[in-house]
Amino acid sequence: MRVGVEVGGTFTDLVLIDDGKLRVAKVPSTPGSPDVGALNAIAAARIEHAAIADLVHGSTVATNAVLERKGAKVCFFTTKGARDILLLQRHDKTAIYDLHYAKPAPVAARRDTFEIDERMAADGSVVQAMDGEAATAVVQAALEAEAYDAVAICFLNGYLNPAHEEQLAEIVRGIDPTLSITCSCEVTREFREYERASTTTLAAYVQPVIEGYLGRFVAALGEEGFDGRFSVMQSNGGRMPAEAMARNAIAALFSGPAAGVVGALRQVEASGVRDLITLDMGGTSTDVSLISDGVPDLAPMTKIDGLPVKTPVIDIVTVGASGGSIGWVDDGGLLRVGPQSAGAEPGPACYGRGGEVPTVTDAHMIRGSVRAESFLGGEMKVDPAASRGVFAPLAKALDISVEELADSVIQLAESNIVRAIQQVSTERGRDPRGYAIVPFGGAGPLHAARVAEELGVTKVVVPPHAGVLSAAGLLMSDYVYYRVRTRKLWLEDSAMGEVREILAALEAEVDEYLQSLGVEGEVSFDRALEMRYVGQAFEVTVPLTEAVARTVDTGGLSALFGEEHHRIFEFSKPPDDPVEIVSFRVGAKVAPPAVPNLGEGFAPKPSDGIEIEMLDRGERLACRILPRAAVPGAATAGPLLIEDGTSTIYVPPGWRAHTDDRANIVMAFEE
Repeated sequence: MRVGVEVGGTFTDLVLIDDGKLRVAKVPSTPGSPDVGALNAIAAARIEHAAIADLVHGSTVATNAVLERKGAKVCFFTTKGARDILLLQRHDKTAIYDLHYAKPAPVAARRDTFEIDERMAADGSVVQAMDGEAATAVVQAALEAEAYDAVAICFLNGYLNPAHEEQLAEIVRGIDPTLSITCSCEVTREFREYERASTTTLAAYVQPVIEGYLGRFVAALGEEGFDGRFSVMQSNGGRMPAEAMARNAIAALFSGPAAGVVGALRQVEASGVRDLITLDMGGTSTDVSLISDGVPDLAPMTKIDGLPVKTPVIDIVTVGASGGSIGWVDDGGLLRVGPQSAGAEPGPACYGRGGEVPTVTDAHMIRGSVRAESFLGGEMKVDPAASRGVFAPLAKALDISVEELADSVIQLAESNIVRAIQQVSTERGRDPRGYAIVPFGGAGPLHAARVAEELGVTKVVVPPHAGVLSAAGLLMSDYVYYRVRTRKLWLEDSAMGEVREILAALEAEVDEYLQSLGVEGEVSFDRALEMRYVGQAFEVTVPLTEAVARTVDTGGLSALFGEEHHRIFEFSKPPDDPVEIVSFRVGAKVAPPAVPNLGEGFAPKPSDGIEIEMLDRGERLACRILPRAAVPGAATAGPLLIEDGTSTIYVPPGWRAHTDDRANIVMAFEE
């Protein structure tokens, strides 16, 4: 038996696969104790813990620890003269017209930052050796002055020569062996000192939180008889055994959204869809990502709460447009939606948990695009009257009807999603019109077709059990481990031997690490170079195929770099313009035993459905409601609402829907 459990901001989802049969469960999340929500999902699915052979878990625990500033108290050691590195940051502003703009606060305060007299040169050679006795005195004084939960160590140029970081870590262990210690050389061996320091302190900040969370979760499972494999999803779209994640918690920051991307790709690529834009709309946020030719874009860095995290992540853009997004009026009297969310507690007003503000979910209840009797397959009671109650005051203030306000709130939420998709497509040099949108999450399929229209996209593919696709993606994910190393080399013939040596060394390193964790199976490698024109400040990621990696040559790499640079920036320099390699990235992947088909066991069941009247974009429509099993293989014209148990699919006028041979609902726009 294989089980995937994904803890979201509003709901906790479970997918179980046993002997080819699939079962799903969806329960409210418990933000104060996410492990309780996960255990509740297992209980709701009526699973015997001892029968679980493979359990994969994704959660927002690390993310919430940073956003809510509830992580460990971190003691940060850095090179003498660099004490203010976390405060100086970069000289940029994310809001250039905000007169009150403030840089994001680091997770390690200045009073908790201590200098060690040591220095490595830019080539990794020792400029100032570290005095062990002097360093011990600094560490002793720091740890005696304050009660710390974790220690972060990041020295200048430590990514090239980690000797001093490792030496100080041993000193800390000698003084207090109970402290969690994170060295930059273990987290990210890349240049750019601020980003490396930020990543190291964030890793130290969430490490004790994740260790404690996983420890409690494993103990609770063990008490119920669980003795199978337990792995945790990472931000890069792969999973790792839980014992490894307890030592590298920073890799799990965006595990839930990454699992959804993997699930969407694996489910629809068997139907021939390899260019897709994923749209994951839940109760707290909406996450979008772009996949070209079956490969998700992998970004070398991301940010959380404004702080950089230098680790490979699936390129996902998140916006505050979700089922829980709140409708409100700004100072200029204009209607807005989000980014504030009602979340899981209290949630939308219709949940009956004390919600007092109008949300997107309430708007759907009013419009009729979500029915009370079929919410979560009829397993969760909701109150449509409460939705009308919270919309009425705002509708009166705007001098429109409650139905018109609900319709407007939905349109604004969709506009926010359109802008997010443009960030991962047109702003990355890709035309969204050549892609299919794959929506999932509880609310994604309701909005996908209208979002597609705004972008000029003519195809939408909705997987079965779309509301729990992220949990299914956990079971579809590979075991993945990445290593990145900065080594600046000019792109010239004399450097090609070293390029091959570094790639081979990284391959051996990641392969050996997976084997040390007991991960068995055929290993494949993902390789990429970070390259730039000499004199540029930032790099372009250049993926390498197996063939290119084995026979690297100057001309081939120059051509690949020129193509990627032109795609992103719409220009490239002459071939003889000097180019340099900055960093090398290699990942090892081991596929799971089998990738489940979420449409397994699907049986068509004809039904005439029922008809309702619905307001959509100012037009009153006679809309038919069908169960998913009643959607035939032949195209059926909208407007339709298709109920799927964990989500509802909206097929607007001008669109046709049919079921393909993997039970995906395929919608096509007819001009």
